[in-house]
Amino acid sequence: MFSKSCKYGIKATLYIAQRSQYEERVSLKEIAAAINSPIAFTAKILQVLAKANIINSTKGPNGGFEIDKARLAKISIHQIVKAIDGNRLFDGCVLGLNVCNADEPCPMHNEFVIIRKQLSETLASSNLLNVALDLNLGLTVLKR
Repeated sequence: MFSKSCKYGIKATLYIAQRSQYEERVSLKEIAAAINSPIAFTAKILQVLAKANIINSTKGPNGGFEIDKARLAKISIHQIVKAIDGNRLFDGCVLGLNVCNADEPCPMHNEFVIIRKQLSETLASSNLLNVALDLNLGLTVLKR
């Protein structure tokens, strides 16, 4: 459903959000290790997220990645998906057809309109603060 980059981007952002609750900045290496992702691949994803103003990047010896604590409740998983994968998950054809809409639907169009709407609403209502709290409480995990 999500691209590989998007999956790692969500996990990286959640890890940063979890640590940002305690006002901790985390390094690229720490994030990559925490989400089992190659460092170079993680760096590219983090650049995209920083450019989209989802995470903050600070250079230098005390640098790293963080999210302002006050913003955790305002950033949704939907924003992360959109920053990395764009809108294709929400409005592209599930079968990959160039033209697929209500006037010219693919064989799966009508079923996926409902699924996409539910997915979009779920991702939009899932904010970083709530997900990070679940991680901190051990109710969810990022890595196994």
